[in-house]
Amino acid sequence: MRFTLLLMLLPFFAVAQSSYAPLNEDYYHWTDRYEIKTGQIIPEVFTAIKPYKRSAIVAFIDSAKNAGAFVSTSDQFNYAYLTNDNWEWSNAETSDSKKPFLKHFYKKKSDFFSFHDNDFDLHINPVIYAGLGKDSEREERLYINTRGIEVRGMVDQKVGFYTYLTDNQAVLPSYVWNQMRINPVVPHEGFWKEYSNGTGVDFLSARGYITFEATKHINLQFGHDRFFIGNGYRSLAFSDFAPPSLFLKGNVKVWKLNYLFMINQMTAAIEGTLGGISARDKSFPTKYNAFHHISINIGKKLNVGVFESVIFSASDTIAGDHLRLDYLNPIIFYRAIEQQNGSTDNVLIGMDFKWNAAKQLQLYGQFMLDEFLIDNIRAGNGWWANKFGIQLGGKYVDAFAVPNLDLHGEINIVRPYTYSHHTNYGSYSNYQQAIAHPLGANFKEFVGIVRYQPLPKLNLKGKLIVMQTGRDTTNVNWGGDILKKNTTRKQEYNNKIGQGVSNDILYGTFTASWQIKHNLFIDGTVVLRKSESAVAFYNNNTSITSLALRWNIPQRLYEF
Repeated sequence: MRFTLLLMLLPFFAVAQSSYAPLNEDYYHWTDRYEIKTGQIIPEVFTAIKPYKRSAIVAFIDSAKNAGAFVSTSDQFNYAYLTNDNWEWSNAETSDSKKPFLKHFYKKKSDFFSFHDNDFDLHINPVIYAGLGKDSEREERLYINTRGIEVRGMVDQKVGFYTYLTDNQAVLPSYVWNQMRINPVVPHEGFWKEYSNGTGVDFLSARGYITFEATKHINLQFGHDRFFIGNGYRSLAFSDFAPPSLFLKGNVKVWKLNYLFMINQMTAAIEGTLGGISARDKSFPTKYNAFHHISINIGKKLNVGVFESVIFSASDTIAGDHLRLDYLNPIIFYRAIEQQNGSTDNVLIGMDFKWNAAKQLQLYGQFMLDEFLIDNIRAGNGWWANKFGIQLGGKYVDAFAVPNLDLHGEINIVRPYTYSHHTNYGSYSNYQQAIAHPLGANFKEFVGIVRYQPLPKLNLKGKLIVMQTGRDTTNVNWGGDILKKNTTRKQEYNNKIGQGVSNDILYGTFTASWQIKHNLFIDGTVVLRKSESAVAFYNNNTSITSLALRWNIPQRLYEF
């Protein structure tokens, strides 16, 4: 399939266009926090669909400001930060630098170089991540060296564009390195090679897209990037854990409704070892994901959404199927198409909700259904194909009347064999990495996060993640590894979460981050990870300390 053919059909008439703010855990917490403070849904942004348009972020925080959400000194600093970071839409006076560098650089606080008029808007920034650390389980010193560039802008206020490119070398934590012995991929990344005499990794990261408003309410986007669906810390539908993929996306926001249609081209399988991904004379096999999500604001406090997703592949030698153009229909029910065509594609359905229960408090959840039979649900017999996942969580901002103290708790549960399929390439994965939750399936998880901003430029963040998952024994599939065909399952009935070799993981981390200048941070981080299992390979304890300088890039996280 060639997305370029579809792109040629898109209309090139548009209203003022905006690029999107890249996914960043801290950045999106700051935006979402202020909706929670108002106690009401702010209609400018549907928060279950990330990333957000920069123009929408400005409208979003302005609405929150009018509702009195920016009270403390740190809140006022965050408001200035967000308006300065999106100055082409906010026109904030605070965005101007007092002393531009060599008269042409840093005229604006957020941009190394920028230009803006009615015909052309351009923002160019360096991307740097330099970090050193010590892992108690590795002789080599942990290391990250990222250099690159980020460019965004608009042409004629109609077509927006974004591109990001970095060259990276890293020595990864021991538990990540051990996981790569099983599945030779760098988390969040694609093709990689060995580095530093086989102790590290070398890879490129690239993202880019064009975007425009087809009408006042319809946005179209084409490119290569990540997305996140849901209001939680994790997503059971679509997350930013796997590498970016080629996509075509349409979004309709009108009245109280938001409708998303997206199709992605993904890498179905790779060839590699711990020494890196192997070069080939021909490309890796591909597969496709089509995704629908529609949500509605009900009253001033509740948002409810439903979604469906399908994985399909013309390359699958087992399915023997051709490419399904039916799934390109943006307003069709995938299960009906699958049944009508007699195909065996991997369809998921689900729903999510967000309830701003009171000022400072938000409750949310997500439910994902892969497959089930109601008779077996009622029987409680643990049938293998009763596959689903549940998420429940809550956010409490300015907790206990302490300004800028935010608490976040979340529970995730996913049954064995969920996201897997009986064909070669039907699993819910891209580049052999989970599209949804990084643990795959067959797990229970609790996530607790405490964030505190005692000073405008200082952010303190502590996390505790408790995971219980079931690992496979030799040549036995207990349902945790979504890359394995579910036809190799151990048993038909009596399946339960955590079956197989039990692996209990306790992950705790604390980060102190100081913003030196706009988007220039220094991070001090401590990680303690304890993994207990009857299988020695999974049984290890790790402590990590690190110090990093990062510029226009989020913190790298390996939380699994």
